[in-house]
Amino acid sequence: MQLADVAALTSAEGRQLLAQLPPYDDDSALAVGEQLRRQGHPASLVAAALTQSRLRTRAGRRWGAAGAELVGHLLLTPDGAQQATRPTVAALRAARYARVGPAARVADLGCGIGLDALALAEAGLEVDAYDRDPLTVAVARSNEAARADGPPIRVFEADVTTIDRDVIAGYDAVFVDPARRQNGRRLAKPEAWSPPLSWALALPAPHLGVKVAPGIDRSLVPIDMELAVVSDHGDVVEAALYRGATRDGPVSRSATILPDRALLTDRDLPAAAPPVAAVGRYLHEPDGAAIRAGLVAAVVARVDGWLLDPQIAYISTSRMVVSPWVTSYEVLDVLPFHLKRLRSYLRSRHVGHVVVKKRGSAVDVDHLRTSLKLDRKAPERRTLMLTRVGTDPIVAICRPTARL
Repeated sequence: MQLADVAALTSAEGRQLLAQLPPYDDDSALAVGEQLRRQGHPASLVAAALTQSRLRTRAGRRWGAAGAELVGHLLLTPDGAQQATRPTVAALRAARYARVGPAARVADLGCGIGLDALALAEAGLEVDAYDRDPLTVAVARSNEAARADGPPIRVFEADVTTIDRDVIAGYDAVFVDPARRQNGRRLAKPEAWSPPLSWALALPAPHLGVKVAPGIDRSLVPIDMELAVVSDHGDVVEAALYRGATRDGPVSRSATILPDRALLTDRDLPAAAPPVAAVGRYLHEPDGAAIRAGLVAAVVARVDGWLLDPQIAYISTSRMVVSPWVTSYEVLDVLPFHLKRLRSYLRSRHVGHVVVKKRGSAVDVDHLRTSLKLDRKAPERRTLMLTRVGTDPIVAICRPTARL
């Protein structure tokens, strides 16, 4: 996507063309493009519109029902569609910033295509959004212009590290979304992000939020900030650090599950370490947000369970559990891990399909699937959960429990 494409798509002809496109389908896209060109639309505009339709379709699937309506009004770039905050997550963050005060002025540093800025404005905040990429800025401005009402969003093209600190200090609150990829690869070290984490944390902002990688080393979280991890339909989608009014009171760690907004914090942690025992009748995977936030012990307490090993995030119970914090399995058998024995076990029980999960196991999952040599015509399905107890590798043969 180029600047010329933004201009073409936001023209009267471009908007009309986008509005009349059918839902994107790979099989029919070529024919649709040919038809539009025969109608007299420029080839470059048709190509840009079809690309936009494809990006909207993919983003809509990823964002779910909450983003389905919004995505039809947005311009997207390939990187922006991939990296943009999901609308449900942006709304969750905006609710934090609304606590700063009515009509608070917020600086969105590294705004991307503008979904966080849109959510902040929707919450009644005045937003100045900054990004250094000219194409991204043009798209963010287009997305702001498509809004029906609400406080204005001003979008500026700027390297945020060059903004005068007095200007930043003039805002009531600041949100920073550092670029954490380079040439398509994730940057593991926070000081390699752009801007670096240390720069963001040193900003003169009493109310601050900084988006971080979900796997951030928790020792890097300042004592006056909250690490908040969010999962959406079972996928960990975001982590951020918050201080001031954007922080949830004295909380240091939190995990939120969307769409139902179930919440756990470090205030839910039990006083004692979780009990440890052998595999019971049920085995549970904690939600990834709880794992990333270091709140597995709180999940154990919530479901009245125990761990198989103090260092491994598998929880067991003797009874059925209904909780948004776990994905549950009924345990049918537990075996010491041995390939030949496992292969024989599955064949004798007519298992033709397996899902393999592991924690604390060195087994190569792809190699294991091949080595099991299952008869694909066999009717039974099982979930194999590879782990260890102490230093002993085991496999729990399970089946998922029905969610109520």
